[in-house]
Amino acid sequence: MRVVVAPDKFKGSLSAAEVADALTAGLLAGRPDLQVTRLPVADGGEGTVAAALSAGYQRVDVDAVGPTGEPVRSAYAVQGARAVVELADVVGLARLPHGRPDPLGASTYGLGLVVLDAVARGANDIVLGIGGSASTDGGAGLVQALGARLLDGSGRELPRGGGALADLRRLELSELPARVAGLRFTVATDVSNPLLGPGGAAAVYGPQKGADAADVDRLEAGLAVWARAVTDATATDAATRPGAGAAGGTGFAALALLDAELRPGIDLILELVDFPAAVTGADLVVTGEGSLDEQSLAGKAPVGIAEAARRAGARTVAVAGRNLLSEARLREAGITGVYALMDLEPDPEQSMRDAPELLHRIGVAIAGEWLR
Repeated sequence: MRVVVAPDKFKGSLSAAEVADALTAGLLAGRPDLQVTRLPVADGGEGTVAAALSAGYQRVDVDAVGPTGEPVRSAYAVQGARAVVELADVVGLARLPHGRPDPLGASTYGLGLVVLDAVARGANDIVLGIGGSASTDGGAGLVQALGARLLDGSGRELPRGGGALADLRRLELSELPARVAGLRFTVATDVSNPLLGPGGAAAVYGPQKGADAADVDRLEAGLAVWARAVTDATATDAATRPGAGAAGGTGFAALALLDAELRPGIDLILELVDFPAAVTGADLVVTGEGSLDEQSLAGKAPVGIAEAARRAGARTVAVAGRNLLSEARLREAGITGVYALMDLEPDPEQSMRDAPELLHRIGVAIAGEWLR
């Protein structure tokens, strides 16, 4: 019998690859004759590059700068002319020095440096996974690295970060077209927020990045100035488009200045790892993530995988650290069974520590209950 093991990460505990390894070991302990395909996935955030590497892409290491300007060593994945670049790995929350947020000063500049490296190596099809951002700069840093100039009233370059955008008086884009000519950008995101307003990047996600009420107001004002400047320069108003508020507004810059296509993260990742080919003829798909909840139903990995598996005629069971969804909701999403680590170990901290062992036990159980 054939099984595809395609989990996302268990945030704060295990990477997607580690989850897949533990489940696979349990499945094979329960049924040594199984044919198991490991296919760790992501939804456009942390783990996007790792998913591409697991699918056969090649790793490229690169020196860049983190969200607050410190040197970092990052990596992206390449296959032919396609490069998969992960925002979280270069300017994400995990790259903040000592974990200290800088809501006004954090920037996406380093993301642009990674893109430039990929282009210099011959890539022209750029996939950007933009989840996990540490900044709310509207993607200004990204396009600054690609050649845009943001100037204040005295003609000086603005400091990086969303806190400086309110001082923007002139946007110069003369160098940007040459830098991005012939490039195709596809952005993986599961966020549909606009750039501005109560549902926008600053109001909704700013507090998650350390912004207090005054910071949110300042970031909102700066993003509004930035949006007007970009609209005036391009005659394109992308601020209200779904996904413009993704990654602190990085989606806006990608839409308006890079002519990017925004796609649901899990759909794009499943295409990158060729999930349809892997699931063809499979008897069961095992997926999962740290928490199965209402957010999972809004385009997270397990639901996207279950939908793709259903189209291929395969059943899907999910594994999670915790499950907050009813059986009816899970069935509607195409998930026919669920296993939660907290059913085996109710203490959350202990459950996270023992996650590999618990996942192994669940793999054995799945082999016995679903693959007789």
